[in-house]
Amino acid sequence: MLTIILILFTSLFFTGIILRTKSIASGRKGPGIFQPIKDVIRLFRKGTIYSETTSIIFRIAPVIYFSTVVMACLVIPFGSEKGVVSFDGDFIFFAYVLALGKFFSIISAMDTGSSFEGMGASREALYSMFAEPAFFILIGSFALFTGNTSFHAIFSSLHLGSSITYTLGGLAAFVLIMIAMIENSRMPVDDPKTHLELTMIHEVMVLDNSGFDLGLILTAGFLKFAMYGAIIADFFIGSLALSLALPLFLFIQFTYAVLVGVVESFMARFRMSHNPQFILALSSVSFLIFLGVLLVLEKFV
Repeated sequence: MLTIILILFTSLFFTGIILRTKSIASGRKGPGIFQPIKDVIRLFRKGTIYSETTSIIFRIAPVIYFSTVVMACLVIPFGSEKGVVSFDGDFIFFAYVLALGKFFSIISAMDTGSSFEGMGASREALYSMFAEPAFFILIGSFALFTGNTSFHAIFSSLHLGSSITYTLGGLAAFVLIMIAMIENSRMPVDDPKTHLELTMIHEVMVLDNSGFDLGLILTAGFLKFAMYGAIIADFFIGSLALSLALPLFLFIQFTYAVLVGVVESFMARFRMSHNPQFILALSSVSFLIFLGVLLVLEKFV
């Protein structure tokens, strides 16, 4: 239960810290840390407008998308404490409950009948498909390393005690940060601030959403950022006492948000044709982690 509380808490600040970092990097005053939350609250107070060409799919998709993100958050543990939902193989459930929400957001965009939204939905489906092997190779490698198949058992028994294992933890953090950037459609894969439909991915998918529905979609994005930050923190918290684990968790979340802001400030978005190559390269990094695990376990013949 502690994990979901911490994810909800850090999600309130996460996007605001990213915006403040980008503002400082560009020499602007910029909005306050709580401005994204204020924007969402304003959307929740507005009514929702539905196109006559849409069906019931378009109306229920934002709720399902938000619900799947919340359900995924319930699986994540906090160090030695289990998540609200915990069982063997729960990381598979985590991945595919997020995929269910992504599926409904994709068919919701196609339900509008807009060629631009269909184009964005196609790209988002492709990038998510390419990112999936990197996640499974990564978590599967640490499942092999610890001999466990649940998030809680993997993280609670994970001890980084050598230069090789610290390197594996650093590479795992890098892969998860990049997956989070892809899943949240941020730089360098996508630019959330662009207004050119031909180059938009996620933002063009939600052009027809408004009011409460758009607020749910934005809130789900805040939660997904904090959720991946919680997974990254779990790699380094292990079985630490709560008095040490809690400050470390908050520090990692803050550092993660600042890093995202720095990346978005100093990196240009990749050309659309280069995105699949970049995302597939993450699977290569995950495979390096797998080879490192085999090396540590002395599985090489």
